[in-house]
Amino acid sequence: MTETMHTDVVVIGAGAVGENAAGRVVQGGLSAVLVEADLVGGECSYWACMPSKALLRPGTALNEARSLAGSREAVTGTLDAAAVLARRDSFTSHWNDEGQVEWVHSAGIELARGRARLTGPREVEVAATDGRTLQITARHAVVLATGSTPTAPPLDGLDAVDYWSTREATSAQEIPGRLVVIGGGVAGVELSQAYARLGSTVTLLARGPLLKSFPEPARALVEEGLRSAGVDVRTSTSPASVRKSDDGGVEVTLEDGGTVSGDRLLVSTGRHANLAGLGLEELGLDPRKLDTDDTGRATGVDGDWLYAVGDAAGKVLLTHQGKYEARATGDAIVARAGTDAVNPAPWSRFTATADKYAVPQVVFTDPEVAMAGRTLEQARADGINASETSLEIAVAGSSLFADDYKGWAQMVVDEDRKVLVGVTFAGPGVSELLHSATIAIVGEVPVDRLWHAVPAYPTISEVWLRLLEKYGL
Repeated sequence: MTETMHTDVVVIGAGAVGENAAGRVVQGGLSAVLVEADLVGGECSYWACMPSKALLRPGTALNEARSLAGSREAVTGTLDAAAVLARRDSFTSHWNDEGQVEWVHSAGIELARGRARLTGPREVEVAATDGRTLQITARHAVVLATGSTPTAPPLDGLDAVDYWSTREATSAQEIPGRLVVIGGGVAGVELSQAYARLGSTVTLLARGPLLKSFPEPARALVEEGLRSAGVDVRTSTSPASVRKSDDGGVEVTLEDGGTVSGDRLLVSTGRHANLAGLGLEELGLDPRKLDTDDTGRATGVDGDWLYAVGDAAGKVLLTHQGKYEARATGDAIVARAGTDAVNPAPWSRFTATADKYAVPQVVFTDPEVAMAGRTLEQARADGINASETSLEIAVAGSSLFADDYKGWAQMVVDEDRKVLVGVTFAGPGVSELLHSATIAIVGEVPVDRLWHAVPAYPTISEVWLRLLEKYGL
């Protein structure tokens, strides 16, 4: 049975990004249908941001208590793994999306449950979960907000073993005795530390350095934190093959001939845009990667009706940045549907300009790494006459935060314009410093004006004053 339906905008993918896109166009006076084949709320709500941070936070809180004289003497036990998992489950709503569905309806958005495929210009076919086929015609736009999917490495034997991706790792109901992690990126290091503190014997294998896109001093602090948590960190180590071991676990053979065994294997080697099966080939588009302009509109599509936001656009694979893109794209769609002019100039309401210049990102290990904008190397590669100022975080606020506090901070300055283009903090609790750095970069605040933003004493934010003083102000 096939049913037909007409709406202004169809958004494929009801994760946080798709919800923002649909919500924005409805706020602008258009109608929208949100299509989802899985749980409404998406990866971040159930298998990524929320559950991973819920797994990490108890171990960090316990370590913070142990880092202070007076409270460390009161710590008598270890983490209660069952309680941590139960708290994690509460943050995922026990993988029940009723609350998210209720929000969709309250926002005036229609929801279609099923798997979507583009069948023509502004035409979406949905194989509904109840067996129906729904043919939806969009009057103005179709937005792809289908997220990303894990990228499996070309590792001999991997397809023959039962391994975890990040989805299984964040939703597991038991703590494995031995966990082998392949991948030294953000998810790999976060989950390695979380499971080590929950009781696993963790071995982390990384082909190169950990967190290779971050400055080296920040990476070193994270590696030290992992090792202190009991993680066996092996950088510059390449796995060659994987097999199921005789005891029911897994055995990883390394390129140097050594082996590592575990009860579970977590493969965390990156993600790519989830565009397969959407019918892009029939439109003459590459199902591996879409090119989009600064408003999220796909290039090479007659009629300019197709958009992509978030991980599906493949620009910045971070939930908060995808939501930002979705809001800008939603505004652009509303304007194009009416009489408003769309000004795609940088920093206009229709363009996700911050994707290029001011992306904030946090590694929620203990210690944390918080970075906004560009590293020195990235700035110079972009043709900027950049300088860097860096120092250890050693202020009254950090000393009060933890005994023997170890941290590092760096600011990157465009010397021609005398504005910040990048800031990195590493250390316990530094994620709460990040928004001030993001504002300074987005606002292009001159460093001599930034000097007048006096940090409260005694807080870790006093590091801003120390950086500016070392810079020469």
